[in-house]
Amino acid sequence: MRKVIPATWLNDRDQFLYPNENWKSDNEFQNDCLAFTLFSNNIQSRFGVNHWIPFTENEVNAKDKFESHFMTDFIKGKIKQTPKSEGLLFAGETPEDDGNLNPRQFSEEAQAVFNTGRDLWKYYHSQKDINVNASLYEMKEYFQGRNEKGRMNNKSIDEKYNALIGSLRQNLNILANKIAPKIYEYGFLKQ
Repeated sequence: MRKVIPATWLNDRDQFLYPNENWKSDNEFQNDCLAFTLFSNNIQSRFGVNHWIPFTENEVNAKDKFESHFMTDFIKGKIKQTPKSEGLLFAGETPEDDGNLNPRQFSEEAQAVFNTGRDLWKYYHSQKDINVNASLYEMKEYFQGRNEKGRMNNKSIDEKYNALIGSLRQNLNILANKIAPKIYEYGFLKQ
């Protein structure tokens, strides 16, 4: 929630709370949050299998198979979970839910994030000597490089990459602005 609403001097004292139950029935909000999270994290495949790849190999013209298809299977509703009695997230939330997930339906704003993200993934996979299982963070590191102090550079010398990442950031900001009011409405944060 804090990545959607960056801390400023006006809101840095807003408190994280246990939300009210209304968010559970707002599938669009949940799917918007999933889309935002997929494209704004620091996951790194060098610490384990990258389960956060939101595209299939065919969608991004990958040169090899991904180690995990968890996220694309989850988005497509192909993951069946056991009943809620076993304590798994997203299983048995409603009486008619038998553990089968439906394909995720994304808002127009979330679809724009996926589309620009897909373009970036395709561009990365067109490069030589890449990690086929790379996360978005690792793609940024690949294009932007690091300075002598080990910090990731702010931009790349590759202008096409700069345009693609700029477009992705712009669409993420639009999605964040859509999500932000519901964070307060559902009580995740309180002013």
